[in-house]
Formats: sequence, C-alpha cells, structure tokens
Amino acid sequence: MITLDHIGWQAPGGFALQDICVEIPTGVYAVLMGSTGCGKTSLLEIICGLRPPTRGRVLLNGVDVTAWEPRQRQIGYVPQDLALFPGQSVREQIGFAAKLPKHPSADRQALIRELAAELSIHHILDRYPEHLSGGEKQRVALARALAAQPRVLLLDEPLSALDEATHQEASQLLHNMHQQHQLTVLHVTHSRAEAQTMGQLHLRLDEGKIVAL
Repeated sequence: MITLDHIGWQAPGGFALQDICVEIPTGVYAVLMGSTGCGKTSLLEIICGLRPPTRGRVLLNGVDVTAWEPRQRQIGYVPQDLALFPGQSVREQIGFAAKLPKHPSADRQALIRELAAELSIHHILDRYPEHLSGGEKQRVALARALAAQPRVLLLDEPLSALDEATHQEASQLLHNMHQQHQLTVLHVTHSRAEAQTMGQLHLRLDEGKIVAL
C-alpha cells in the first residue's frame, strides 16, 4: 500500500533523508523507530503531502501520488501535538476532515456520531480542547483522522504523552481501529516495548536511511 521509491529530502543546515526505499503492504501495522531529530516526522509529512521530497516518489496502492495535495491522498494523519483547534468543539474537530464537506449534512452528522460512539467520546462532543484530558484529546484527533475515511493512517508518537493506564487503553484502541477499519498504519515511536506490542513490521530510520529490524 505505501511505497517510498528512492525518497530524498534535505533539511536546511541539518539532516538529510537519503535514497529511502521501503514498502509497507496493505493492511499491515508498521512501526518506525529512530533517534530524536533523525527525520521520522519529516518522512510522515512527505507521505501525507505536507512536505515535498527533493527526489523520489510516494506511491499508494501502486499509484504515484507525489504531486497530489494532502486531501487527495486518503491519508489520516495524527501529529505528535494532535493539532486540535482551540476554538472548535469536539463535534467540529471531527467534522473538519477534508472529505466531510462533500457529504450531505445528514450523512456528515451520522458519521460524526458513529465515530464518537466508536471511540467513546459521544458524551464530550460539545466540549472544547481546553476541557479535555490527554486521553480524550488523543481520541478526538484519531476520530478526526478517521472521519476522512482514509486508506492509510499515519501516527506520530501517538502514545508518548499518556500516563501508563491511558497508554494501555489507547494501545488497545489503536489495535482495534487498525482491524475494524482495515487500515495500513505507519506508527512512529521511541519505545521498543511499544513497537514490539503494536507492530507487525518493524523499521528503523538511521543516518537518513530505513532499515528493517
């Protein structure tokens, strides 16, 4: 499903991604590890279209999407800071997904209710981010990503800010979402234990290149 074909990218005055080639099969939960600042987030941004590579191609299901806008790629992305909008309620956050405005209002509201129920956030739909716990914020960000009905889900250290109890709960939630929505997932983490628990395919970004573990 995700193919990176000789991807390269150079940070101004910093690290470089060099000739990255990797294939993540359809439906696989892949975990990417690597040291802080090695380019893991930049690679996710290249895949979802937020950052253009300097060379190489990004293919999804065999289709070259390198020049496509992010909204065209059917990718759900949950950044490390979750990027929730402070002035929007949970209901509005979920409804922000790029594809939703194309849906009739009734369908849009039904999808919001369905995801809220699935992620157990139906009771906080009218709350704002400042009134949410860390675990609730993570669920809202995940619901917003799933609202675009993606084929691929990119997760940038989604569990790093959670306490131990919430971490275990969120890990199970991600496992369930992967299976229920039949997603291809690329999950960035620093935790070896988390990688072993979550991942079916284990990758490491080291000195600008990806190696399989």
